[in-house]
Amino acid sequence: MMARSQHKTAVVTGASAGVGRAIAVHLARRGWRVGLIARGQEGLAGAKRDVEAEGTEALILQCDVSDPQAVFAAADEVARKWDGIDLWINNAMATIFASFEDVTPEEFRRVTEVTYLGQVHGTMAALRHMRKAGAGTIIQIGSALSYRAIPLQAAYCGAKFAIRGFTDSLRSELQHARSKIRLCMVQLPAVNTPQFDWARTHFPCRPQPVPPIYDPETIGEAIARAAEDPPPELWLGTSSAKAILGQFVMPRLLDRYLARFGYEGQFSNEPAAAQDGNLFAPIDADHGIAGRFTQQERHSVSRFDPSRVRAAVAVAIVSLLCAGVLFGRRLNHK
Repeated sequence: MMARSQHKTAVVTGASAGVGRAIAVHLARRGWRVGLIARGQEGLAGAKRDVEAEGTEALILQCDVSDPQAVFAAADEVARKWDGIDLWINNAMATIFASFEDVTPEEFRRVTEVTYLGQVHGTMAALRHMRKAGAGTIIQIGSALSYRAIPLQAAYCGAKFAIRGFTDSLRSELQHARSKIRLCMVQLPAVNTPQFDWARTHFPCRPQPVPPIYDPETIGEAIARAAEDPPPELWLGTSSAKAILGQFVMPRLLDRYLARFGYEGQFSNEPAAAQDGNLFAPIDADHGIAGRFTQQERHSVSRFDPSRVRAAVAVAIVSLLCAGVLFGRRLNHK
């Protein structure tokens, strides 16, 4: 695997902490040179040290993904330095924990600009260079919440839904053009990242991920591995698969369940320290990869190819229908 990716170039947005930083480190272990995009200088410097500790090169590209011209300029800098871009991973995100009626238009817009339009801008920037080369891979970091929305994160869930629609549309266009550029969306489960310490909240208690909670290093490794041969879509974690399949089978039942139980699980009993969070400006510190939930982490994650899952479900449905027909015939013969 090392030989296949040696000397190739990747760009990761949201690379200063959490999943993005874990992805960058695991790409470096596979020999990738990594361009690091984020807003916070200290986190970027820490990520650069982590990548270079793996024996490869890193390039800091400090910018806000909501600014398309800044993202385009970052992509141009990477392409000039390393003669192109082979892999682009759109990971940057922002969220707010609040009832929809308490969210201001400015807050909603900001989450959308970072989480959704940030991926649009990154994809545009990557395609400008990959089309010239006639090849490349773009990975969108999604979430089980791009299929099954939850209360108190309407802006974030809406952005993740939008990413999925945008990605599916672009994939069809690339296929129509017979492009060799590959497009993949990875749906994540809950991950122990620092975002739960810096996300803006309108609640008095600190946000937390809803269990099961996965180790960001495990998630980063899975994404770096998938980048070598990406499927159109990848679900990570059994909790993601259950949420997505549950949305297909019983969406209204999930609505009622989340209306009753979907609030308290998103908050700990600890008071929230900084409610403004990093929504409009970075909290410039080196937050590292993991959050404060290391005692609850899972260190292995299941991988699901949705096309195979859907095929298995279809086979199961057909089998049940056939069994029902046979059972009915037996009853008629009695």
